[in-house]
Amino acid sequence: MNRQLFTNESPSSGTRSVWAGEGKDLLQGATQVPVVHSVSFGYRDIDHWHEVALGQKEGHIYSRNTNPTVQVFEEKVRSLEKAEAAVSFSTGMAAISSSLFTFLSPGDRVVTIKDTYGGTGKIFLHHLPRFQIDVAMCETEDADGIEKEVAKGCQVLYLETPTNPTLKVLDLKRLIETAHRKGALVLVDNTFATPINQNPLDLGADLVIHSATKFLGGHADALGGVICGSEELVQRVFSYREIHGATLQPMAAYLLLRGMKTLHLRIQQQNESALTIAKWLETHPKIEEVYYPGLPSHPHYKIACQQMRGFGGVLSFSLKGGMEMVRSFLPQLRFAHLAANLGSVETVAGPPRTSSHVECTEEERQALGIPEGLIRYSVGIEETQDLLNDLEQALEAIPERIDCSS
Repeated sequence: MNRQLFTNESPSSGTRSVWAGEGKDLLQGATQVPVVHSVSFGYRDIDHWHEVALGQKEGHIYSRNTNPTVQVFEEKVRSLEKAEAAVSFSTGMAAISSSLFTFLSPGDRVVTIKDTYGGTGKIFLHHLPRFQIDVAMCETEDADGIEKEVAKGCQVLYLETPTNPTLKVLDLKRLIETAHRKGALVLVDNTFATPINQNPLDLGADLVIHSATKFLGGHADALGGVICGSEELVQRVFSYREIHGATLQPMAAYLLLRGMKTLHLRIQQQNESALTIAKWLETHPKIEEVYYPGLPSHPHYKIACQQMRGFGGVLSFSLKGGMEMVRSFLPQLRFAHLAANLGSVETVAGPPRTSSHVECTEEERQALGIPEGLIRYSVGIEETQDLLNDLEQALEAIPERIDCSS
């Protein structure tokens, strides 16, 4: 677990993306953080070794617990989220599941929303109940309903905003204050927003979670997850992960660090492109609906403006004609990977049935308000006009209607 502090609070997030965490771990004049693959770290002085093992002195003992390369990654994210501490994981889902199992015990109660990422939803629907943990899954847009469930008592309120894949936005300040009045911890998945666009800790959240695989890394070549928050809470999650063992590997940490140096530039481009594309799609006759919090037509636009500095690089849209139209449209795209990922430098597109909510049945997706004709479109850093042209030619290539009877 990283405990360092980037004490100079003046640099912007862009500068922090480049410099935070780096310096003392650079070796022999190197300008880049080294990849330390060593499993263990040796000490000739047994007393010094013991003090490091107890956390009384800085150092590393075993890379399942801490590692120099991984520590720099943790410090960079910690600095961007302006947290006291951070701990990393092998994947985003490891971060999410570890946080929940750290703070929930049999007989406890957790309140969450229906519109979480599909894998997260599976934890709430199938795994926590096996441990006699009561789960209340609320309608995402019903803030009053969420507050009523919290008022009944809970240990954890788990939120995600913007949501995956329908880009709903929660009023974090309001819900966090409600949870704290009942003594509950609030965990917020900030993956879609990134720390460039939103800082839930500033709004009162106790812990913020990222799938680092997505926007933080940005190159679709490394898996990882990270949790940021207070020293005390992060230490508790670290203690669980230390034994559970879902450790971020040094090479993955290095790749994530490399990607994060351009995070602010990528997010700036993706914010601008996504908003331009969303506005254009809204006017297209073959589009049923566009989901993007940066649109004034979005039901949560005002809330998004209040708590976000940018609206993110992911939008979703549904085609008139449903899944048959999706099957026809997606292969026509030239500048998009059809894959189950997001947040990359390349545009990535796909339906929730094969990406965010592949674990769910069609009935479960419908119950979550996810149309089968929905496409999640994660905007890359390509030129905006090229993406618009690509979408236009792909939409023009599909028929007005598809005959499903043949």
